[in-house]
Amino acid sequence: MDEETRRNWEIITTPPGPEWSGRARYAAAMYFCQRGDMAPEVLEIYRICSRLDGEDPVSVLRRWQVGADWIERLKAYRSA
Repeated sequence: MDEETRRNWEIITTPPGPEWSGRARYAAAMYFCQRGDMAPEVLEIYRICSRLDGEDPVSVLRRWQVGADWIERLKAYRSA
């Protein structure tokens, strides 16, 4: 994994809460979507959550039953 990808994984897994964390996660989501690693509808959830620093986009994905593949990729990254 190259340094840019590693950094974006770190950013997209930032926990909800810190100021500007939603926007940071959205920026990382755009990176993964542009690479073809994330579906556009998953990116849209990150966009919606971008101004809501305390909202966990993964929780929203689960609630709306969107992005199961992406959630699995996140789990794999976190457990590695």
